[in-house]
Amino acid sequence: MRQLELLAPAKNLECGIAAIDCGADAVYIGAPKFGARAAAGNSLDDIKELTAYAHRFGAKVFVTLNTIIYDSELEEAKATLKAINEIGVDAVLVQDMALLSLPLRGVDGRLALHASTQTDNRNKEKVGYLRSLGFSRVVLARELSLEEIREIHEAYPDVELEAFVHGALCVSYSGACYASEYCFSRSANRGECAQFCRMKFDLLDANGQEIEHQRHLLSLKDLCQIDRLEEMADAGVVSFKIEGRLKDSSYVKNVVAAYSQRLNDLCRKRPSEYQRASFGRSTYAFTPNLKKTFNRGYTHYFLDGRKPDIFSPDTPKAIGEYVGKVKEIRGYSFNVAGTANFANGDGLCFINSKKELEGFRVNRVEGNRLFPLTMPEGLRPGMALYRNNDVAFEKELARQGTERKLPISLVFGKTENGYYLTVNGRGMTEARTEIEFEHQPAQRPQKENIIRQLSKWGGTIFEVENIQINDSADECFIPSSILSNLRQQLNAEMTSSFHLNDLVIPMESYGHSTEMTKNSLANFASFHSFDLKNVANKEAREFYERRGEGPLVTAYEVDRRDFPLPLMQCRHCLRYSLGYCVKRGGRRPEWREPLTLRLGDGRRFRLEFDCKNCQMNVWPEEK
Repeated sequence: MRQLELLAPAKNLECGIAAIDCGADAVYIGAPKFGARAAAGNSLDDIKELTAYAHRFGAKVFVTLNTIIYDSELEEAKATLKAINEIGVDAVLVQDMALLSLPLRGVDGRLALHASTQTDNRNKEKVGYLRSLGFSRVVLARELSLEEIREIHEAYPDVELEAFVHGALCVSYSGACYASEYCFSRSANRGECAQFCRMKFDLLDANGQEIEHQRHLLSLKDLCQIDRLEEMADAGVVSFKIEGRLKDSSYVKNVVAAYSQRLNDLCRKRPSEYQRASFGRSTYAFTPNLKKTFNRGYTHYFLDGRKPDIFSPDTPKAIGEYVGKVKEIRGYSFNVAGTANFANGDGLCFINSKKELEGFRVNRVEGNRLFPLTMPEGLRPGMALYRNNDVAFEKELARQGTERKLPISLVFGKTENGYYLTVNGRGMTEARTEIEFEHQPAQRPQKENIIRQLSKWGGTIFEVENIQINDSADECFIPSSILSNLRQQLNAEMTSSFHLNDLVIPMESYGHSTEMTKNSLANFASFHSFDLKNVANKEAREFYERRGEGPLVTAYEVDRRDFPLPLMQCRHCLRYSLGYCVKRGGRRPEWREPLTLRLGDGRRFRLEFDCKNCQMNVWPEEK
């Protein structure tokens, strides 16, 4: 039976706890420094507290230490990793191989190595290479199809495959984007991406003629695979990752709850094949709805291969859910043709005649007639209307009552001199407690009171699912105080003996060596087809050179001279998306290539169409 893991982002401790409560099997959270979201660092104390909370449910905590590291930072980075190693987290996500020089065995030998998506994991050769270095899990490139995932899994079935299923998409393969550093001296490989891909561009042909004017040509829709989880699991994915370490707890709660329910459905449908990786049952004070949370419109991206409509050229901002069309505009109000209900304070938006997103706030609602705070200039009858801030739903998300409980089964019976109470539950060792009390025949039935008193676990993480009464114990008189004492003693015993060893896999058990033999190195070097790039420090270079690896590409952030790679390597192709890929049935273009993207400030970027690999590369114009 394979365990399926829902992996949620944690901007901070609050978001991490919210994710666990809503059903996440694991969370990933930034270290104080060196995480791929520089604005989402967390203290070691908060990470330790989150780890303790997660482990009560058999959930895991992964720490991101996945930036490239400069020589001057190596000692601090290693000290951070050692500190993480000591507080009991379950895994660390790594991009820079200099960190592999430390012994990563962790508390009780449990700390696992996960290869960050920043290591550019787009094919089976790269996954095999990372496996040879001791990585137990690889976070796959977002661009992969089901068939490509399946091929990797079949080649390396002992490597855990983690795949993104929801959230924002980078247009470049992760780890292969240097545009932000080139334009703004803010490195994506250092957690400081300036979102070059969300900007407006003109598209020019070789004669300088405009094909597109000021559109968001590199901005992708958001990923949503909630209806494809079973297919992804069958292809070999074990961890379903939600993007969003800069998102707030409302976003995390809604998305985690929606995906957790779907994974539960899958496990109920195929109980002999799939099981959730943690335990506990979440109940919600809200009904999850992915349409109501931040999104730029949704796409399956390349899960089924190349498909149209994956980008969002009109806006890089959240567009939200469709709520109807503008029917009639009258003075400072308008009405909406549709079935949606509105509330004061809702945020609405539309694509105006200039193909730009225009938004406004609703000040007052009278049925389907809306009175904006300020009447938007571009609004016209017949325009589609979207809601990107739903006040009623946000209030629903903020309600108290969402919680996660551990279902337990109790057995109550007699001992020679009194009574005993035992508990069983997934993820915990059996606990037992006894109390001395004379066996006195009861004058009236005791079963109902026994069940009522032993079910009182309020204020704890436990929830009684079943109570079995043995030895005809319900035929004896048992005061409620005795039952209460038994329950409290058992709770204390359970808390002290709660173990999660069944869910923690030491590195040694993955079935492969963390070092390659001399022969396997020679064989491996003969078929891998990728550059080992982003080498930013001396120890990373020595790490590769000791293994006879090459070619090595010095990180662009360290040395821009003669950099051999494009600023971006994209599976998103503007030829195809604009309908001009003849190879795939598009019309023949009238322009002459090469094509160029032009920013508003005049800077230009040459597009290279690598049709053999079905890839679009973005180069600085001087290249």
